[in-house]
Amino acid sequence: MATLVIIGAQWGDEAKGKMVDVLADSADVVVRYSGGNNAGHTVITGGKTFKFQLLPAGILHKDCISILGGGMAVCPKSLLDEIAATRAQQPELGQLMVSASAHVVFPYHRLLDRLEEEARGENKIGTTTRGIGPAYTDKVQRIGIRMGEFVEPEVFRKRLGEVLAVKNRLLSMFGENAIDFDSLYSEYSGYAAALRPLVRETDSVVQNAVYDGWKVMFEGAQGSFLDLDSGTYPYVTSSHPTAGGACIGTGIGPRSIDGVLGVCKAYTTRVGEGPFPTELLDETGQLIRDQGQEYGTVTGRSRRCGWLDLVALRYSARLNSLSGLIVAKLDVLSGLPELRVCTGYMLDGKVMDGLPTSVSEWNRVEPQYETVAGWSGDLTTARSLSDLPSSVRDYLDFIAAHVGIPVAIVSVGPDRDETVVVREDLVWGNGKN
Repeated sequence: MATLVIIGAQWGDEAKGKMVDVLADSADVVVRYSGGNNAGHTVITGGKTFKFQLLPAGILHKDCISILGGGMAVCPKSLLDEIAATRAQQPELGQLMVSASAHVVFPYHRLLDRLEEEARGENKIGTTTRGIGPAYTDKVQRIGIRMGEFVEPEVFRKRLGEVLAVKNRLLSMFGENAIDFDSLYSEYSGYAAALRPLVRETDSVVQNAVYDGWKVMFEGAQGSFLDLDSGTYPYVTSSHPTAGGACIGTGIGPRSIDGVLGVCKAYTTRVGEGPFPTELLDETGQLIRDQGQEYGTVTGRSRRCGWLDLVALRYSARLNSLSGLIVAKLDVLSGLPELRVCTGYMLDGKVMDGLPTSVSEWNRVEPQYETVAGWSGDLTTARSLSDLPSSVRDYLDFIAAHVGIPVAIVSVGPDRDETVVVREDLVWGNGKN
């Protein structure tokens, strides 16, 4: 078998999309396993910039099958718009499948997302208000509508009538007008008809590919510290971006996973509310934001920027059973004479042996820093480890030593070609290709 999971090892936005696109060149199947259009991936290649919110980043490779897995929450209109926009830039794409088990996001989910966020007042979570949380709530409450039901006209009519009756009562409690069934059914029936050829039972497709020895890559969205169970709750997403989510959202078992690569930035960012121990609120933070173009793919929001947090990254490595690290955006730090790196936490005057257990503790943590040499110059032309300045290589060694995981790949720029593979053996096993 040759299976590889790509996850975000921090709070998301680590350039996973670029890395999935790079590695998909030798993959047979790419499966996205969680989240919805609240997560975005940017891929730059051939002078074109592709912004994905739902499509797996493997879609640009015509010989690769791309699958939206059962763990996803899918807005049909957004998916169709994204397919059309991508085809307008590159007409020939890989085959696309949508799991019949994926849940459908409707307008009432988006409306409720906004109303619930407003009702939180000063305790806002910082959601994208794309309706993903309410869609997952319906999934847990067992009233959600799945893609397999959505594309069957009579089944969809019955299910939508049942669910909308409940949602309209809930909307009335917020003082909102009811959503008209006929207009909603008519509009979304059109989307269902367009998506019907893509929807199928995909678990067996993935399982067969795995057991036939194909190269199968599992694409995560967001980051480990936004995981519903393992993240900085309640400032988390509504699904499982961790490596374990690849099993939950695709139909494979944990022993079918050969390798897990965690993508991290050479620094740390976070979008929305929630704790962030190494956040920089000064001109250095703004410099990193500007040089790294740290603005959200989905919302355009400014990302909070800070120094690299190796305490969190080490925990993430163990949580996800990482076999290797992908260190991204090294080029962004060029020009800084020195870097600070968090290597420990203090809480109430004591060294912590682990992570905080609550938001209150996270907010009281005092990061302990070590200072390392920075570097200057353009890194984007580097294509091997020896092409990088010695201070960059020292920084990578410092990260690997503290996290206890080797560096497999480094990214030195946003383009597909601006990538250095350090450990080929950590990428793929013996697969079909």
